[in-house]
Amino acid sequence: MKVTTDDKELLAGRFAEHRARLIAMAYRMLGSLAEAEDAVQEAWLRLSRAEAAEIENLGGWLTTVVGRICLDMLRSRTARREESLQQVWLPDPIVTDGLDPEPAAVLADSVGLALLVVLDTLSPPERLAFVLHDLFGVPFSEIAPIVGRTPATAKKLASRARIRVRGAAPAPDADLAAQRRVVDAFLAAARGGDFDALLAVLDPDVELRVDEGPALPGRRARGAADVARSAIFGARASGGVSRPVLVNGAPGVLETVAGRPVALLAFTIRGGRVAALHILTDPDRLARLDPARRTG
Repeated sequence: MKVTTDDKELLAGRFAEHRARLIAMAYRMLGSLAEAEDAVQEAWLRLSRAEAAEIENLGGWLTTVVGRICLDMLRSRTARREESLQQVWLPDPIVTDGLDPEPAAVLADSVGLALLVVLDTLSPPERLAFVLHDLFGVPFSEIAPIVGRTPATAKKLASRARIRVRGAAPAPDADLAAQRRVVDAFLAAARGGDFDALLAVLDPDVELRVDEGPALPGRRARGAADVARSAIFGARASGGVSRPVLVNGAPGVLETVAGRPVALLAFTIRGGRVAALHILTDPDRLARLDPARRTG
């Protein structure tokens, strides 16, 4: 059967209805906006080559295809990272203007950076099962063929992932204004070199992760004292202009020098204290930041 231009346009329109959800899903599975868009683009190419008229449930078909593509990408990434176990890597942040409270509503269901870091420690099948079921409500009967397991096994994969997520990335505080006050107190203490004031706003088990790019190993620190010392040193060395932003819907800070981004700080506030601080200083990734860009 000959495919007409009208048929292609109709198919493109139907695909466009699912695209935002597919990118949001792929982003949560991959932690990379660029890779998420590549996965969704590949799904479109496969759809354009398929007998689309025979696909009864286009949304389900696309979810399966994108899931399989992401699974392959995660497996390939896992193999590459085994060669550089010491590398600190942070997921791609979604940055919006933190001065306006409205983006908080837009990103209310966005997965936080801290959660994405934990998801990156899961096996590819665990991550896929957790994201598809717990975050997007896909039934295990549909997840099973993607991961090549039975529905019961797919359910176990999601359950194992859920336990690890709850243990390593508990839900942050809900009040965005209160979170921002904690961030402001942290910044004031760091800039003032006030070690005791920093200890007061840091969780005793706070974790710091700094992604400096692929050419450098990055840095890690755990515990209020070590993170406080790193914060004071970083504030003294900064010399840039800081402005509040939202990073994946949570309070963050974008530091610039001569208008050029040099660091992005993402905070996880839990119990009125900083429970995690993720810093991106990779110049290439910072240069690609688009504060207006949002994913689901």
